[in-house]
Amino acid sequence: MASHTHRHVETYNGFVGMGFDRKTDENTIIYYLQKFSDDTLMKALAERMSDEELEEIFSLLTRLLKKHLSDSEYHRLFLKDNHP
Repeated sequence: MASHTHRHVETYNGFVGMGFDRKTDENTIIYYLQKFSDDTLMKALAERMSDEELEEIFSLLTRLLKKHLSDSEYHRLFLKDNHP
């Protein structure tokens, strides 16, 4: 059974764009990241990105995870494991 979910991109029918209001911005980021993480799209992009671009994305995501999640949240929400 899959442990990851990507339902927002399939169900969200609101405005997609930045700067309208905070809730729309949040929904837009979720929508874009779920579209971005599509397996077919990522395979095409990853093969074309430079080493620097790959590192830039990895560094940004790692920094956000460290800043906004506790250790237990990181394990539960990101790694999807049962770490205490």
